[in-house]
Amino acid sequence: MDPLSEKLIDIAAAAALVRRGDTMLVGGFGLVGKPLALVEALLTNPEATQLTVVSNNLGEPGEGLGRLLLEGRIAKAIGSFFTSNPDVVAAHGRGELEVELTPQGTLAEAIRAGGAGIAAFYTRTGAGTKLAEGRETRSFGGLEHLLWPAIRGNVALIRARAADTYGNLVYEKTARNFNPDMATAADVVVAQVDEIVPVGSLDPEAIVTPHLLVDRLVLA
Repeated sequence: MDPLSEKLIDIAAAAALVRRGDTMLVGGFGLVGKPLALVEALLTNPEATQLTVVSNNLGEPGEGLGRLLLEGRIAKAIGSFFTSNPDVVAAHGRGELEVELTPQGTLAEAIRAGGAGIAAFYTRTGAGTKLAEGRETRSFGGLEHLLWPAIRGNVALIRARAADTYGNLVYEKTARNFNPDMATAADVVVAQVDEIVPVGSLDPEAIVTPHLLVDRLVLA
């Protein structure tokens, strides 16, 4: 059987993979590398609600994850840079959105750890700040470290430049950002790609995410 026939689905079928209350990892830095077509397709799925979203930020006002926020689909956000979208600040202030602020490097490592089967790790970042409140600490080399849990999701929505028919992925420059780590740390991984090419067309040295990590492809 053609491997592509098993992985390629339309965008509505991809949106239907997200269920009520899911933890959803979404790639991107700002809107760069964000699977915008996949994200906005979630608005057609009424079950894609009460979500915990793990992403560097929640889009921009009315764009990407920002649209889901305005529709009341997001219950909790875990990420690093939320102030680029004033709607996030407002929703949090009204008590409509729980926010878990995570330093950017810590966020990347927590996702990587989730993909590697590491339950938690110690980091210096945030020690002695409000981020340390309620967290276990330990001293290494005379310096305080925080114990930070790994992150995994039910679904990861990621963006790549191209896939081959097996689902091997290559990325476009800085649009790579969080996407490869997120591809390792979710039960179901859906990749939005700009093109799909025959196996052997991609430079093997350029492939970042191997096909075994990719469950579904959406051409958008």
